[in-house]
Amino acid sequence: MPIVIRPLGDPDVGQVVSLWDATGLTRPWNDPHRDIARARAVWPELLLVAADGDRVVGSVMAGYDGHRGWLYYLATDPERRGEGTGRMLVAEAERRLEALGCPKVMLMVREGNDAVTDFYDAIGYVRDATSVLGKRLIPDA
Repeated sequence: MPIVIRPLGDPDVGQVVSLWDATGLTRPWNDPHRDIARARAVWPELLLVAADGDRVVGSVMAGYDGHRGWLYYLATDPERRGEGTGRMLVAEAERRLEALGCPKVMLMVREGNDAVTDFYDAIGYVRDATSVLGKRLIPDA
């Protein structure tokens, strides 16, 4: 069955959180269920899954603030890596962001995650000389 890229639906949430856990994307200070709910409240069509039938094999969360687009939580099932799912998810997120008038898309990769950085290098992303600073406004814990 071919992989279909589509917006996340309610039945997908548990599978997506499990996928994020399996791929090391979750952190104790970010409740993934709350992250999904927050994203769906603003841009529900930008939280995408790659589905093979009823099975979620990938996800990406995109956002757009009117200035820049952002990609978060790109994940593919470890057993399905190398099939192009990550590329398909990024391409669809980019297409949707561009349709909204988004001029540039950004993302963050944790230090030392060279395999992910290499993936993004291979699909045309370049490293910007910036620092990312953050401040928690609403604790998830």
